[in-house]
Amino acid sequence: MGSSTFVSETAATGSTTRSRTRGSFKLHVDPLLVITVASLLIFGLLMVYSSSWPIGIQNGDPGFVLNNQLRWAVVGVIALCALTFLDYHRLAQFALPIMLVTILLLIVVLFVNPNPNVPGRTLFKNSVQPSEMAKLSIIIYLSVWLVSKKDQLNKFTLGLVPLMTIVAFTASIIILQPDLSAAATVVILGITLFFLTGSDVRQIALLLLVIALVGLLVVNFSSTGRQRLADFQSGWRDPIEASYHVQRAFEAIVNGGIFGVGIGKGTTKFTGLPVPWTDSIFAVITEETGLIGAIFTVGAYLVFIWRGFVIAQHAPDMMGKLMAAGITCWIGLEAIINMGVLINLAPMAGNALPLVSAGGSSLVTTMVGIGILMSIGRLGGSSSAASNGRAFDAVVDLRGRDRRRSVPRRGRFTGAR
Repeated sequence: MGSSTFVSETAATGSTTRSRTRGSFKLHVDPLLVITVASLLIFGLLMVYSSSWPIGIQNGDPGFVLNNQLRWAVVGVIALCALTFLDYHRLAQFALPIMLVTILLLIVVLFVNPNPNVPGRTLFKNSVQPSEMAKLSIIIYLSVWLVSKKDQLNKFTLGLVPLMTIVAFTASIIILQPDLSAAATVVILGITLFFLTGSDVRQIALLLLVIALVGLLVVNFSSTGRQRLADFQSGWRDPIEASYHVQRAFEAIVNGGIFGVGIGKGTTKFTGLPVPWTDSIFAVITEETGLIGAIFTVGAYLVFIWRGFVIAQHAPDMMGKLMAAGITCWIGLEAIINMGVLINLAPMAGNALPLVSAGGSSLVTTMVGIGILMSIGRLGGSSSAASNGRAFDAVVDLRGRDRRRSVPRRGRFTGAR
């Protein structure tokens, strides 16, 4: 990766940060973030049971899906706690291995499948979905890589081209599964992190143009993409012409009214609402807890996004800022897409509702990401706010002053080094 110097500098930064807190151990965790995550997790377990017990009865155990989710929740909580108290700087030396393992799993999943004629998305009897891991892996890897290349990002062949290669290769493997929504998420995260480093606006514009053209080609050549886009457009013209999935979601939302029909008393999960415990769980929430429950859910994600960006703003260094902002954008984007799809504000996608939808890979990966976010917040909270508090804002301020060039080219500000 060519970032051994950066890794050693990062280790030194981590050592300095640890020395600041040595002798007076404090949690330094964000209480609002902890409460929000815990609330979503507990509420999610409740709604997973409410939405899945009918299918569980068919399998001989009403709690079949819930029990599986509980096991993964325990794994996720352990991982979150461990990573919260692990110095996130240590991830720098593992960024490349994590990315390589993820890519390997993405390739393996194309060949290891019970039905050889249909590409798959999971491994180990549907227990592991590598495309979920790819979202967090790309955040960790690009956060380390972008910082190590910060003096070269405005050079087209050393900045934009390698970035496009990394992101495009990862997204291409995911598209072959096919998982268009996960591939789009990886691409959006790549653009977001590139933008947050303060990269040249002209390069970002070129990157957006290329991605838009490639996305158009993918949609036109993918039967799944064409159908989803057609259903989305039909739903905009007339809700009655929306996809079956959206129509059933609308039915659940209308049934819920303001206060809902009561948890466990929803009916659309019996009458054809697709996968109510995963992709459609927000429709079940709205039906059973009404507008009040929907506002609570949306509000919880807004609080999460707010606290995530606060942590990014006060992170001790640029790697921490990029990781925190990337994790926040990823989880927030997943939530927005999942809820937006069900009310036809976005084309149909397979994104889970973070911390709420059933699914081991999604839940554990999300908890790992939140653990890293809390680690950044813990170390950022122990640093001097006077010296670090406005570093993240500087990216925006710098763009406001010079929209043509944001990252210093080689030779500028040499006196400050």
